[in-house]
Amino acid sequence: MTNSKPQALIYRAEEANKSGNFDEAERLAYEVLAELDTLDGTLSEVETLRANAYLSLANTAMQRGTFDVALEQAEQVIALGEEYLLPTVQPKAWSTIGNVYASLGIYNRALEYYTKSLSAYEELGVKLGIAGVTGNIGIVYRNLGIYDKALEFMGKALSTHLELGEMSSAASATGNIGNVYLNLGIYDKALEYYSKALSTHEELGEQSGIAGVTGNIGLVYENLGMYDKALEYFSKSLSTNEAVGAKSFVASVMANIGNVYRNLDMYDKALEYYCKSLSAHEALGEQSGVAITTGNIGLVYQNLGMYDKALEYLFKSLSAHEVVGAKSFVAIVTGNIGNVYRNLGMYNKALEYMIKSLSTHEALGEQTSVAIVTGNIGALYATQKFEGYEAAKAEEYLLKAIALNEEIKAKRNLYENHKFLSDLYKHEERWKDFAIHFEKYHDIEKAVQSEEATKQAQFMEHRRKIEECERDRQVKLARFQEQEKILPNILPAKIAERIVLGEKTIADTHEYVSVFFSDIVGFTKLSQQVSAVELVGMLNGIFSQFDQIARKHGLEKIKTIGDSYMAVCGAPIQVNNHAERTALFALEVAEKMKDYRTNSGEKIEMRIGLHSGSVVAGIIGENKFAYDLWGDAVNTASRMESHSEAGKIHVSEDFRTTFISTTLNELPIQFIPRGEMDIKGKGMMKTYFLERIQ
Repeated sequence: MTNSKPQALIYRAEEANKSGNFDEAERLAYEVLAELDTLDGTLSEVETLRANAYLSLANTAMQRGTFDVALEQAEQVIALGEEYLLPTVQPKAWSTIGNVYASLGIYNRALEYYTKSLSAYEELGVKLGIAGVTGNIGIVYRNLGIYDKALEFMGKALSTHLELGEMSSAASATGNIGNVYLNLGIYDKALEYYSKALSTHEELGEQSGIAGVTGNIGLVYENLGMYDKALEYFSKSLSTNEAVGAKSFVASVMANIGNVYRNLDMYDKALEYYCKSLSAHEALGEQSGVAITTGNIGLVYQNLGMYDKALEYLFKSLSAHEVVGAKSFVAIVTGNIGNVYRNLGMYNKALEYMIKSLSTHEALGEQTSVAIVTGNIGALYATQKFEGYEAAKAEEYLLKAIALNEEIKAKRNLYENHKFLSDLYKHEERWKDFAIHFEKYHDIEKAVQSEEATKQAQFMEHRRKIEECERDRQVKLARFQEQEKILPNILPAKIAERIVLGEKTIADTHEYVSVFFSDIVGFTKLSQQVSAVELVGMLNGIFSQFDQIARKHGLEKIKTIGDSYMAVCGAPIQVNNHAERTALFALEVAEKMKDYRTNSGEKIEMRIGLHSGSVVAGIIGENKFAYDLWGDAVNTASRMESHSEAGKIHVSEDFRTTFISTTLNELPIQFIPRGEMDIKGKGMMKTYFLERIQ
């Protein structure tokens, strides 16, 4: 058995993990492990496949919340890498371990492993790996509330993804930047980045990405208190996730809907959605999701004043978080239990749990949570009914909370701290101090209300401007005299920029590109059988789909001539894995056309040819610009297409060699030898058919 089938199974397992189908992902990974003993390949190839199978299992376990299993699987990958000298698998494993610790809220350990992974990727020169880990470091800083560092690392990740032409990853990085602005309460900026991310996901046809960003937009509206709009976007996200079978995300969005209903004091509806979410997480075996949603149910019962039920669910949640080792969530739930005991008048128990919560948050470096719990402890010591009432302790904790909240600019918490402190000073008849802090409380509360109103107004104004810009853009696209608006639609963006900046002659040599050609088999005969309107409509429909797929894989459409379609990868923007991208593009095009028929039922078949080499690229013409390619690589790709067969992807030996030497991912692709054949204008050439492994 060759290694093509296991590679295909690992690819399918990764896709199953992304869609939340964890049982299928696990089954496929174990199938790979079971078949490795019968594999025909080098020891290095076999052990690399084994390592990738374990990585898939680790990712499945992590998403299910079985973090100990995930760490065990990742450690096995590291051991394999060390034993068999597999340098490319170890940074993947370190990154996975970093993801586990980040999920657990153990951020110092997460950063430790991300840093190891980043150093290894930098040493190997794997830019895609560098970008991925850099973005993950940014996410850790966001979770720690260190937002300037978060934006710094996320910005670096975004720049690298854009440089590599990885538009899907760029969209994810853009959405992550939006998340930072959401945490900062800068909602117009959050919406700006979410809109960019959503636009790219839509352009690429990535339904899971669309669902995720739509849900995040719902969070913006929830934070603004615009709950009807929040529910609208959460419902869209839920429907999209259900359509793509992303069960884990379905469960998470249902919990978000539950949060909205809890904010609206509609506790029956909140419980309805939380219970649906809980059932879904339990069915998927997602321990973290179960723990979080159980805690949310406890908060509903706290809001209802049903404190016994609240404690029942919160202690269940606490136990579940402790089992998986999620320290950050342990601290949060411990603090919530303290709040319930405070509501019950059991102040000593409340203090016990709040101090435990504070200790853990401090150990994790979670500044925002430390400030909140410190303020809660201060308020507790200031409670006159508490037998442990101690004005000096209350003052100490409240002043510390004020200092922390001033540092992180948490104004809402700040005015609450000043209110508790002014009440304390009033009780202690310290009238001068009372006046100072009561005035601060009043001023900050008023400022917060004004800022929130301003933010909402800015947000709505930003939305209005986006809608106006979109309308203007549609109008301007129809005005051909506005050159800078029309050029990007007829030329590659980088080339259009150079023309707008005044560059007169554009001619570049690109040493490493892959060229795609396709045409319709029997087009001349077909064109005589259908009307002109139907023919043009058919070609427009086909090539529009090709354009979308080309954007998805990072290819540049060069031109169409009649029924022929030409595209290139690696020009005008250089990418290292141009052969991989072109292969994936060709396979998706072939799959799209496999069952294509005209309105009259005529079957349409495509011939496709691919070749890798060097080209000269530039602009021809003065009035009607055209970006074109010249060189032997273009001629050879055209010959591959003309000597191909219906429904087949015909590739040269150079393309195959380039693909094998530059492809970083394990892909379910095989090259079927066609033998040597006489290629017009080229002589005898060794060629292959490119196929997807089923």
